[in-house]
Amino acid sequence: MIYLKIKRIIDIILSLIGLIVLSPIFLVLIILIKIDSKGPVLFKQKRVGKGKSYFYILKFRTMRIDAPKDTPTHLLENPEQWITKTGKFLRKTSLDELPQIWNIFVGHMSIIGPRPALWNQYDLIDERDKYGANDIRPGLTGWAQVNGRDELPIEVKAKLDGEYVRNLSFWLDMKCFFRTIASVIKSDGVVEGGTGRLEKGKSMAS
Repeated sequence: MIYLKIKRIIDIILSLIGLIVLSPIFLVLIILIKIDSKGPVLFKQKRVGKGKSYFYILKFRTMRIDAPKDTPTHLLENPEQWITKTGKFLRKTSLDELPQIWNIFVGHMSIIGPRPALWNQYDLIDERDKYGANDIRPGLTGWAQVNGRDELPIEVKAKLDGEYVRNLSFWLDMKCFFRTIASVIKSDGVVEGGTGRLEKGKSMAS
């Protein structure tokens, strides 16, 4: 598909610009994280990439260093006990995701695509196989994210990822991009310690 090649070029250009332009914000966030709690600035986690290969996703650390590893936040009991003060702000504003711009630049991810599953989220990985959603680069944001984020049950999330793959285009990517900005501003769909509130997914017409 020609658009996938164009999409990769767009990813490289925009991620490089993002790394340069956002560097002052990176510096401020690094200082805040170091002041707030002990531990590394970045959090690395094994995720599933294109073709179900593995890579390490980068995030600004939002939890204490003794928090459980390789467990989705929504599966933790009382996740608030592990999240730092700065981390709570970073999660609410989605600023913790900014280091993934590097993942995009080096080719692990795309700006738009299915959010990369944890290596041990076998149910989500298997569901995505049904729709070919494991065959493209995962994204910083995607169709499922703008239609519910953490609130979506796995079956609905995978189906929305499949809709994205089936209708992949520049215009759909633009729609995801601008709806993501709106969702971040409103903090839509962010659930700490819970998932599956939305029983029905939205169609491509939404």
